[in-house]
Amino acid sequence: MTIKRVVLSALLVVCAGGSTAAASVPSSSSPDAGPGGAAFAITSTAFTSGGRIPIVHECTSSGDNDPRKKNESPPLAWTGGPAETQSYAIIMRDVDNRNLLHWIIYDIPATVAGLPQNVEHVYQPPVPAGSRQIYYRGSASLFGYQGPCSPSSVNTYTFTVYALNRATLTELNENSTIQTAANSITRASLGSAVISGES
Repeated sequence: MTIKRVVLSALLVVCAGGSTAAASVPSSSSPDAGPGGAAFAITSTAFTSGGRIPIVHECTSSGDNDPRKKNESPPLAWTGGPAETQSYAIIMRDVDNRNLLHWIIYDIPATVAGLPQNVEHVYQPPVPAGSRQIYYRGSASLFGYQGPCSPSSVNTYTFTVYALNRATLTELNENSTIQTAANSITRASLGSAVISGES
């Protein structure tokens, strides 16, 4: 019995060490509740969680020249962020393509509770004021949102909102890589909420 307990303790220590790659994987929920005890949650008027992402939000770089595809970011809204939140950030991932990072917008003021459709593809978009976006390098090269771009399969994409303990991520700039930004965001996270969609 003593030997079993020692082995079990050792396994728990190893598991607790984890992997550095885990920093890029979103939390499925947040243990923190916002004012009034409401759970941290994110929604979209464009699609329900687990539903189909409208074609207007798909990429324009897949080569099929479908005029319905506009590469417009979907509208997002969140509620119940932790009371200590200093800013918010959004990370979009393709979970069926090794958590490929499609979009990061950060330094969203704590007073903001959502994003409009089609956030402008620039480093510092006018809406929401004060926010910044990472330059995407992949099937396209642009600041901000790169929509679903998997014409031969239906993939699941997640949009994770992070409540951060810092008002601005000063270590990031227009030249920062998308993975560097994701790591900075997860390190500063107080909690997160996720919505997923298929495309």
